[in-house]
Amino acid sequence: MESKPLETYQVHDYLRSKLCSLYENDCIFDKFECAWNGSDSVIMTGAYNNFFRMFDRNTKRDVTLEASRESSKPRAVLKPRRVCAAGGKRRKDDISVDSLDFTKKILHTAWHPNENIIAIAATNNLYIFQDKLNSEMH
Repeated sequence: MESKPLETYQVHDYLRSKLCSLYENDCIFDKFECAWNGSDSVIMTGAYNNFFRMFDRNTKRDVTLEASRESSKPRAVLKPRRVCAAGGKRRKDDISVDSLDFTKKILHTAWHPNENIIAIAATNNLYIFQDKLNSEMH
């Protein structure tokens, strides 16, 4: 559509307070790829701190997950993560935007065209996750 976007997703909204730091470290030029599931109902993209985000286009729900060595154990279930803006109210498991590691980033993601299997490239690791419940989001 030429006049306006069809859909908009707030991927890194919590980074607004960090724009100066991102620019100084050349992170402002990072290009996070997007991938769609086979039915085009969920979009996935990478983020900093080895996080990746998924957006359900039908329900408008989103989830942030982490690709890490702890989650790479067989049958491990990924736990949703939440990043809160600097100075914001935090829950017990929330991660402050001030503690994000900008050197750990997921720039490349891929989704199997027919199965709910994703590949995440994080620094020098490739993570492959499969949804054991066959749900669209996690």
